[in-house]
Amino acid sequence: MTARILGIDLGTRRIGLAVADASIGIARPLATLSRSASLDDDASALGRVCREQGAVELIVGLPVEARGSEGTMAHGAREWAAAVGERLGLPVAMRDERLTSFAAEQRMGPMPRGRSGGAPSRTQRNAYRARVDREAAAIILQDELDARGGVTGLAPGRPPSPRPAPQEEP
Repeated sequence: MTARILGIDLGTRRIGLAVADASIGIARPLATLSRSASLDDDASALGRVCREQGAVELIVGLPVEARGSEGTMAHGAREWAAAVGERLGLPVAMRDERLTSFAAEQRMGPMPRGRSGGAPSRTQRNAYRARVDREAAAIILQDELDARGGVTGLAPGRPPSPRPAPQEEP
């Protein structure tokens, strides 16, 4: 199996996942997990996906504020990503996720109407949101791959060279 990279769109209720073969550099939506009550449960669920997919690195979306600064959501995402990476023994990189959900919705089109053309049901809304999260994860991962030049050239099991984290503005 070739080395893969797992993209993560971290939300308060769901975790959107995408995957890319490190040698090819094309991200695709994978799955959406429900966010657990504990970090250990999130890490356990992600660990299963990483093993199934052969993931050697995680790319986690960083919810930067519109003006470019990092607020409480970004701080929480950094802590979560560092803790999950440590528990799984995988390198983690953060990627600015501004407007990825919007871009995902643009790609997918509007939420489907409900029965008889009415408002969508709760089930339909939840399914649509889960698809948006997967698509957003694919956009986050593809942005990172493109920034790296499209193909990482990672050998299986070999972590990438470390890169500096984005700096906060004063």
